[in-house]
Amino acid sequence: MKKIFYLFMIISLISCCKKEPKIRDDDKKDTIIPDPNNINISILIDLSDRIDPETNPNPTMQYFQRDTEYIKAIEKGFLNHIKSKKIITYDDQMQVFFNPEPLDPKMNEFTKELKVSFNKNTERNYFDSVDKKYADLPLNIYQSAIHDGNYVGSDIWEFFKNKVKDYCIKDDRRNILFILTDGYMYHENTKFEEENKTSYLTTKLIKANNLTTSDFKNVVTKNGYGFVKANDNLSNLEVIVLGINPEKGNPFEEGVIKEYWENWFKEMKIKNYQIKSADLPSNLEPIILKAISGK
Repeated sequence: MKKIFYLFMIISLISCCKKEPKIRDDDKKDTIIPDPNNINISILIDLSDRIDPETNPNPTMQYFQRDTEYIKAIEKGFLNHIKSKKIITYDDQMQVFFNPEPLDPKMNEFTKELKVSFNKNTERNYFDSVDKKYADLPLNIYQSAIHDGNYVGSDIWEFFKNKVKDYCIKDDRRNILFILTDGYMYHENTKFEEENKTSYLTTKLIKANNLTTSDFKNVVTKNGYGFVKANDNLSNLEVIVLGINPEKGNPFEEGVIKEYWENWFKEMKIKNYQIKSADLPSNLEPIILKAISGK
């Protein structure tokens, strides 16, 4: 009887001490953690008539020339970032987009050339190659668009709705989108309203909504004015808008434009954003470089 009792006790102890089966690492759900040292920079260019030196002249410095200098500053910040890293850690890229694409077929070739990437196998002379591309090709893009003269507008809303996640966001990188625009948003193929929100913003709409006084923020809030939300969660995207250029006549126009953009970004859960006016490139370059370095 004692033998049976002791046998029972041993079996009980073995059962109690038995460890739970381990979950293998490959059974766990895969998670991708973004590496802030690897950056993915996108540049969205608004090629509407805002760049036309005849329609919107600026004797100090034409707007298309300002844009090309902004792009050079972005490229400078990108290369500075890469040069600060060890070669073994290179995993960065930069590209340029338009929406819609211009009619000139050469534009497709330009954008291919301007899509550059660095990895641990990148040769040192590639830096000079990128530098040359970004010194020459952006100006060619603007000159081609101005020569063509067919300014169809810039469909920024549709880009955010259907393309920004696929084109500008990589889960394993820090994603930065620069938008070069005057702040107005309009395209004939994406023009609609939902209650008091719109997919577009023009100076005519600003006047129609009576956003011409210092009380414009309260008017926006009270009436629910703003852009229709184009996406649900863009928290893994930083956005810097460069070139806000309000039409003359309404001293609060610039504030209204920025209010629309800020509220839109917040609604799409974009936490890190900046909206800058069409200042001289020498004034904006330090801001651009700081935005890229993250310091």
